[in-house]
Amino acid sequence: MAGRFPPRPTRTSVRGGHVAVPAGVPRQAPAPARVRTWVPDGPLDLGLVLGPLRRGPGDPTFRALPDGSVWRASLTPAGPGTLRVTGRAGEIRGEAWGPGADWLLERLPEMLGADDDPSAFVPRHKLLALTRHRRPGLRLTRTGLVLESLIPSILEQKVTTGEAYRAWRLLVRKYGEPAPGPAPERMSVMPAPRTWALIPSWEWHRAGVDDKRASTVLRAVRVAARLEEAVGMPPAAAQERLELVSGIGPWTSAETVQRSHGAADAVTVGDLHLPGIVGFALAGDRHADDAVMLSLLEPYAGQRHRAARLILLSGRVPGRRAPRMPYGDIGRL
Repeated sequence: MAGRFPPRPTRTSVRGGHVAVPAGVPRQAPAPARVRTWVPDGPLDLGLVLGPLRRGPGDPTFRALPDGSVWRASLTPAGPGTLRVTGRAGEIRGEAWGPGADWLLERLPEMLGADDDPSAFVPRHKLLALTRHRRPGLRLTRTGLVLESLIPSILEQKVTTGEAYRAWRLLVRKYGEPAPGPAPERMSVMPAPRTWALIPSWEWHRAGVDDKRASTVLRAVRVAARLEEAVGMPPAAAQERLELVSGIGPWTSAETVQRSHGAADAVTVGDLHLPGIVGFALAGDRHADDAVMLSLLEPYAGQRHRAARLILLSGRVPGRRAPRMPYGDIGRL
């Protein structure tokens, strides 16, 4: 009987496997987009506001196109959704597809900084005053989603950004699902918590993720619902909840709430480069540590994250005195 009938599509026996789709099945046309327009109460730069959500140039969940549009694929509480954001003549237009479309459009103003108050920042240094004047469209995003910022932040622990971006790209493309609607090619929605938990150990290794970071992700997704509840907490309390998970420290929790909560005061401590950049920009001290950085940012209490963003945007950074950290790929071992 062998060869008389075409093989039936079956699920692979490996955890996290995929279902083979027979060739020749026509792809259904995407449903019409749901649309919302919104007029911000001041200048708004989409690239500056949404830029922190992009995890490298090949991020499958984020795409910025030459026409000025920004695409995002998110796993919302209502399901996967794709959002396209454009701005013209002071008006923001959001188009969304998928089960999470309504959820994304409902929170579009929050994501674009409607709850942020740039006027609360009072510059104490000429450099920051000049940078704010040159970048009037900077606002702090608030996604309302914890896990989509937490997992890539865990992957960025103790490695180069290139290694972390590669791991995020490979895992999301392999285990995520295609973004709903007419999304750009190869855009994917982040895997659900259960899917993260079923990724085999060797796939983490192939993506260049060591056991310590992989184990931290697994511990986080096991309590995903409790972590997502932190969206309704103040940023400081949300950080405390995140840090209850072993492997998540102040650096990771701050990087998360900066995006999920739009936390204007969540300064990143424990970073390899940021203290030296802040120290050099504000005091000419390229060897500053966390204590010196926090002391320099003390006049901006309540707005320290915004101050750090402005410093990074100013371009005033110390010159390199050593080669870049070598790129490591444990997946080759």
